[in-house]
Amino acid sequence: MRLVVPFGPGGASDVLFREVGRALERELGSSIRYDNQPGHSGMRGALLVKEAPPDGRTLLGSHQTLILARLSGRSSLSHEAFTPMALLTRTVNIPAARRQVGVSSATELVARLRAEDAVLRVGMIPDSTDAFFWRQFLQAAGLSQEALTWVGYPDTGSQVAALLGGEIDLAMLNLPAGRRLFDHGALVPLGVADDRRLSALPEVPTLREQGFDVVNTTDRGLFAPPGTPREALDPWLGALRRVLSQPGLVHRLESEHGTRVDFRGPDAYADYLEVQAKTLSSQLDEVPQRR
Repeated sequence: MRLVVPFGPGGASDVLFREVGRALERELGSSIRYDNQPGHSGMRGALLVKEAPPDGRTLLGSHQTLILARLSGRSSLSHEAFTPMALLTRTVNIPAARRQVGVSSATELVARLRAEDAVLRVGMIPDSTDAFFWRQFLQAAGLSQEALTWVGYPDTGSQVAALLGGEIDLAMLNLPAGRRLFDHGALVPLGVADDRRLSALPEVPTLREQGFDVVNTTDRGLFAPPGTPREALDPWLGALRRVLSQPGLVHRLESEHGTRVDFRGPDAYADYLEVQAKTLSSQLDEVPQRR
């Protein structure tokens, strides 16, 4: 199987799809060829899969950005251009700051943003999940999007490099992308965008605990080319269901990657995508664009 990941190597999507993929390879006794195709907010890789033969051997691993790119006008493609195969995981997102900013919580960040002389720069991938996260956070904090200076980057790896280099002050990360830097103190997790704390960061309070009603996850799943028959996907679906029921993998995803398994097959995933499209469309107004 060829799995196209439309984001760069080392980012959260790449890490998580490979983590699940290794277990899938062991289950099936066959190999997976990973094909990282970053660019155009994930649409470069998506187009490759859309044009692939519908034989179940080429899949796309993506998330909500497939919907967002269409809603924002960046792409004519959306989830409707593919055969939804399965939702796999939900990764809890974490607002983070470089250590030199001097804030250690979302509460302290909001206090800084309310100061008249505050000028903080936030990284984002245009039309992707992080831009929507920051809008949701600012809205919950009673702040306008002008409270931050927005800087666009092509992928999460570029944002991390920019944080470490002092080009920006803030970014939305998660454990796959940021844990090592959190552990070493280079970056500071400001809160957990979930209804409970992460076992890997037990000392970091949720955003709700800090008074901000924000729950935000990046939900990754698999898509097949349009017209792919169900029988071509059934072997993979059965194996995925078994793999994502393994206690060891489930524990590792949650404890190491802040990621929870939420397996849904083709029909349930299609329903989920429709709900997500309506929800994201209603939130599209005032989403910051690249500056």
